Amino acid sequence: MEISYLGHSSFKIKTKTATIITDPFDPSMVGLKFSGVEGDIVTVSHDHEDHNKSERVAGVKRIVSGPGEYEISGVSIIGIPCFHDEKNGDLRGKNTIYVYEAEGLRFAHLGDLGHILSDEVVDQMGTIDILMIPVGGEFTIGPKEASGVVGKIDPYFIIPMHYQAKGLNPETFSKLYPVEDFLKEVGLPVENLPKFSVKKEDILENQNSKVILLEKK
Repeated sequence: MEISYLGHSSFKIKTKTATIITDPFDPSMVGLKFSGVEGDIVTVSHDHEDHNKSERVAGVKRIVSGPGEYEISGVSIIGIPCFHDEKNGDLRGKNTIYVYEAEGLRFAHLGDLGHILSDEVVDQMGTIDILMIPVGGEFTIGPKEASGVVGKIDPYFIIPMHYQAKGLNPETFSKLYPVEDFLKEVGLPVENLPKFSVKKEDILENQNSKVILLEKK
């Protein structure tokens, strides 16, 4: 499996049977480039323009945009409902966590999670090998809350997203924390990579957690 970072909360995840694009965004709103992206499956965590632009992805066979269980092109996907804020969605609405399974690996994308996860949701998610988690605050959980969520889920690999980055539209995203604030909070080893390639057999059952900091593609 190979994971590339397209910016903001968008990733390209290539498995042996399908390519998944998470939360494609409107580049004019976000401020980052988003073009020439192709994929078989698009997952949309919530209906905001910095996460829901599936029409910008070419070759799409299926769009998944809410809770439920899906089997698509050899990939299992479970959508788990949660909220974009700490007040049960009253401020920013609903959000969907996606748990994917392919090639024996289980990976999760938390979308714009806006609250600490309940034990019930963590149990629904099950064992997670790779966790894509928002860490920038303001619209989502911030560095401290994200560190707490990592502790509850206890994945092998953590990939931060939705943080302050060069090129983001300052009118909308100026208050996001940089990723370094999360790295200080979580206190785990960090590996900087252009893309993340991993196989199930490469993971040792007792290995320690690590943050994978991906370069924007």
